[in-house]
Amino acid sequence: MTVSVALFTSDLRLYDNPVLRAALREADAVVPLFVHDRGIQRAGFDAPNRRAFLADCLADLDAALRRRGGRLVVRDGDVVAAARAVVVETGARSLHIASGVSGYALRREERLRPALAAVGCTLHVHDAVVTALAPGRVVPADRDHYAMFTPYFRRWEAAGVRGTLAAPRTVRLPEGVESGPLPDRAEVAGVSPGLAGGGETAARRLLSRWLNGPLAGYESGHDDLAGDATSRLSPHLHFGCLSAAEVIDRARQRGGPGADAFVRQLAWRDFHHQVLAARPDAAWNDYRPRHDRWRTDEAEAEAWRSGRTGYPLVDAAMRQLAYEGWMHNRGRMLVASFLTKTLYMDWRVGSRHFLNLLVDGDLANNQLNWQWVAGTGTDTRPNRVLNPVVQGKRFDPRGAYVRRWVPELAELADGEIHEPWKLTGPRRAALDYPDRLVDLAEARTRFERARGVN
Repeated sequence: MTVSVALFTSDLRLYDNPVLRAALREADAVVPLFVHDRGIQRAGFDAPNRRAFLADCLADLDAALRRRGGRLVVRDGDVVAAARAVVVETGARSLHIASGVSGYALRREERLRPALAAVGCTLHVHDAVVTALAPGRVVPADRDHYAMFTPYFRRWEAAGVRGTLAAPRTVRLPEGVESGPLPDRAEVAGVSPGLAGGGETAARRLLSRWLNGPLAGYESGHDDLAGDATSRLSPHLHFGCLSAAEVIDRARQRGGPGADAFVRQLAWRDFHHQVLAARPDAAWNDYRPRHDRWRTDEAEAEAWRSGRTGYPLVDAAMRQLAYEGWMHNRGRMLVASFLTKTLYMDWRVGSRHFLNLLVDGDLANNQLNWQWVAGTGTDTRPNRVLNPVVQGKRFDPRGAYVRRWVPELAELADGEIHEPWKLTGPRRAALDYPDRLVDLAEARTRFERARGVN
């Protein structure tokens, strides 16, 4: 009996999974393997929200495999040593894995190849599993990646995504393969109270609801903070409970301005992955250095982290992050601009906090979006500053989003809620809400002086 191994990483699904399909196609039996990788834990990416969501994903994946005659094999430790051990135990001649763009993923592939070859096993790395289009699939004539989104998007659209694959009907596991226990979400401490559930079943249910209704209004409504008119699919895409290629294909089948705008956002995800694939050091180093001398003020940084800056929309978004482990995209841009340009603090301070809490804390998208907003990344307008008052009046005009997350301001009128510092006398004194950390005009002048903006 021939055996292959499907090593699950960021592709925790059965539907449209080229890794699993290839492993099933070439062998009589397959070991669906997941390794609790100690390297990821040591690197600090094993945050509670993602660990809890992962537990949901693995439980759901195991249940789906059992319905097809198999089960998930779970191991713990160094991913290379664990994978090699399974290969030796089963006599597997091939191991399949999805490609990644982080430095860690690349090093994992580099270590796996010789370790498996030494025991007679071939490593197969599959592209376009985590992203819709493989990084490097489209490149400009004179460079190894696109540094601007618009020309990338034109090529991305023209290239098209691969065809999607059905879920397998049966999965045969070799006999005698031992597995460790599945993790339990209830055993994870420090989880955000409002964290959503994970797993392919929940993801596909959410995708169907999104495609059958809210998608149509996405173009006009995606920035409505109170309306929450976004898909909330990002955690499921990050863990691979959904295939980006399938999501794009099904959205395009729906068609219309909403679908077009939504697909464009998914192209941004691929764009950032192709940047990081070409420039792995951009995860922590400026993609385009501006020679910033960032301010250091831990009290202000902590006020930002805890949603106590004195700017209601900023504070609402930061409190949503703490409670849900997720934040609306418009909120992400605003709080990032506030930290890096209004407070003029290093984007890495913010990106680390996001990675500590975001359930969709993807290295490529998180780091490069932070750099985009900070002006050290691919943004062609590096010195733009988002004004939280203007943003509030535009994207939360009646203050519903602020009232939801900053309840101490709930009784203020619509015209007051984004500028509570303008209240005077007893009304201001009665508010249990901090003063502004900084005046916006003064902060902008400070930023422009630091950046040398005329």
